[in-house]
Amino acid sequence: MPVASLPSPYGVGTLGQAAREFVSFLVRSGQSHWQVLPVGPTGYGDSPYQSFSSFAGNPYFIDLDDLARDGLLLPLEYRFLSWGDDPGQVDYGLLYRQRFPVLRRAVARLQIKYPQSLAEFCRAQQGWLEPYARFMAFKDHFGGGPWSEWPDPIRRREPEAVEDLARTLAPQISFWKGVQYLFFRQWGALKAFANAQGISIIGDLPIYVSRDSADVWADPGQFQLDENLQPTEVAGCPPDGFTADGQLWGNPLFDWEGMAGDHYAWWMRRIAFQFTLYDVLRIDHFRGFDSYYAIPAGDKNARRGRWRPGPGIAFFHTLREALGDRPIIAEDLGFLTPSVHEMLAQTGYPGMKVLEFAFDSRDNGQNLYLPHNYPVNCIAYVGTHDNDTALGWVHTAHPEDVQVAREYLNLTPEEGENWGMMRGIWASPARYTIVQMQDVLGLGSQGRINTPSTTGDNWKWRATPGYLAPALAQRLHQMTKLYGRLRP
Repeated sequence: MPVASLPSPYGVGTLGQAAREFVSFLVRSGQSHWQVLPVGPTGYGDSPYQSFSSFAGNPYFIDLDDLARDGLLLPLEYRFLSWGDDPGQVDYGLLYRQRFPVLRRAVARLQIKYPQSLAEFCRAQQGWLEPYARFMAFKDHFGGGPWSEWPDPIRRREPEAVEDLARTLAPQISFWKGVQYLFFRQWGALKAFANAQGISIIGDLPIYVSRDSADVWADPGQFQLDENLQPTEVAGCPPDGFTADGQLWGNPLFDWEGMAGDHYAWWMRRIAFQFTLYDVLRIDHFRGFDSYYAIPAGDKNARRGRWRPGPGIAFFHTLREALGDRPIIAEDLGFLTPSVHEMLAQTGYPGMKVLEFAFDSRDNGQNLYLPHNYPVNCIAYVGTHDNDTALGWVHTAHPEDVQVAREYLNLTPEEGENWGMMRGIWASPARYTIVQMQDVLGLGSQGRINTPSTTGDNWKWRATPGYLAPALAQRLHQMTKLYGRLRP
């Protein structure tokens, strides 16, 4: 359940009361984990996988009612603003216009009311917070454009020019630091609330970072950039049965050879920080550590890309030495080579199985995504944020494949085909199973979070007030118990 998809009167899901109510629903329904999408600040396209920072939190998720209870806002400063006409959809444009003036008032009071606590936070998070706050203040100063279009001395981070501009924009930089303090205070409180009730939070770490991010601007040496700080090649996926042109993500690629020279220190900091946010971490695009697809910068599609070697198992040996054994899920979907399978086996991490990939009428029961073929050491999903909902899949997939699913899972309208598909993974040997809240609610394609390689309609779905019906918790608890998956 993405944080953004929680209901609230203020345009987007937040870390406040609706999040606490969702945790309580998980407890009542016998669950043990809550998986979220990345919680970083989103940029162009509103994708949580294209963030302005690998470390910062999303300002939209700061709960305004909780700020009012803390004495940092007055209700009249936000309750009577327009936050959108459709409670089932996020209006990101309106959110961008309305949220920041409200947060400026809250931060102004924060600086007066809690100066010591704010200063301690800034000192503790200095390594990432100062570059991020400067990046955001500079971005506003230059009209919101990407850092690659800023004046050359700032783009290249010439020390004197950067310090001069930072002095000029000191109040704005302080604002962005205050916003992060508010996010992390609320996130810490929510995580403590969840953990106290036996709910662990699974986070999601995108393998790549956005080109227009504080990460790339502040530390360009970690990436494959030329002397003009332009990417030489960019990330994506090759053409396949779903997309003839492949997927052109456009993210800068890592300088893996250079990173190996300091034992992947940037990555170790990044992952260590994620474990201050989450109890379990899903690493996106795991196969990219074995080999990654590199597309010439400037290409309009992914057809001319080439596979290049990644750091391989050496990266994960370094990770274990630096951070010890951590609970990590490997997102091992897509085209996998024997070397990827070998790397996954050597790490010991559980991979992912997606039920919606299982039903191909030509497979004769050999498809590895069929539940009877699951290993114990895996995490099973009906679908992920990149897939349709269960009912959406039933109504849009190839009819012959849907018929295979109906026969295999004994799907019936009386049970609800969404419940039958969830039952399919609950009954599997998989150590953990994760279902989308939209499938528990029985939503069709209107509940889909993301359609890859498209823009405009993604990341918008929201649950509406009253969605956590007691009967729903009771049925989910009953099914969880039936298949021996109740939390201890």
